[in-house]
Amino acid sequence: MKASAAQAFDEYPDLPVVVGVDGSVPSLRAVEWAADEAALRGASLRLVRASLWECYEGTSPAHGLDRPSEHVRAEDIVDTAERRARHRQPGVKVATDMLTEEPEYSLIRESHEALALVLGCRGRSGVAEALLGSVSVTVAGHAHCPVIVLRGGHHHEMRSGTGGGIVLGVREKPAGSAAVQYAVEEALLRGVPLEGVRAWRRPVSAATGSLLIIAEPARLQEQQAVEAVEEALREAPAWLRTRPRTVEGPARDALLAASREADLLVVGARRRQGRFGLQLGRVAHGVLHQAACPVAVVPEPA
Repeated sequence: MKASAAQAFDEYPDLPVVVGVDGSVPSLRAVEWAADEAALRGASLRLVRASLWECYEGTSPAHGLDRPSEHVRAEDIVDTAERRARHRQPGVKVATDMLTEEPEYSLIRESHEALALVLGCRGRSGVAEALLGSVSVTVAGHAHCPVIVLRGGHHHEMRSGTGGGIVLGVREKPAGSAAVQYAVEEALLRGVPLEGVRAWRRPVSAATGSLLIIAEPARLQEQQAVEAVEEALREAPAWLRTRPRTVEGPARDALLAASREADLLVVGARRRQGRFGLQLGRVAHGVLHQAACPVAVVPEPA
């Protein structure tokens, strides 16, 4: 990667960072994170409030106004988010929109013209730390741009640029990977190290197998993991601090462990044409639900 991260986005000068807002504390923290991201990338910020509730519950006028009460509430949500963004990053241009439709559909449509989508982690009932709302999962599984879901901390605290670094989940063949490019850009913009993590599994031996027989395949698996990480980190310029790591065991467990000290965990997700349903692999799905830091899911072409 010969150009700087800022130069990498020169070809998309007008694309905003988009954040979904719903009035919750996680979504307001997402606004702050997205404002920081927009400032780093020299982009504008777009705040989107999408909901169908205004259709069903917007029949009674607000007190002293000629507008439905739910419409007034939606405006309050957006206004609060806008004030939060302007206070956080006064130099970032902020636009807002209120859409009367399902948030999943509107945010996926927004992803066609966005540098990134940022969403707050909003779990349900008593297991909010472990479970993600359906909007976050659906958008991450279908968006056309990177989706950052703010996980981290028992109180949904998010960290941004605290120096822990960017962790990249390295795929088997990382050459030309959009996730690799995104992770490099984030590390450069934030001035933090980039850690490439690749897990490998020891081949399962037959009941009568000899340890000497399976030793060579195990070394081969480990060496292939080392080579994949090295290939991925070659995308970074020489001045960026990089840390290769290979771990024996499940990929999800390796990335969850790395997320405990990271600013951002970056994983790729294949987008297969003609395939319906969520297009998240098991690893991406797992870290979205359990990572200790924000997770960026970057779409990869099949």
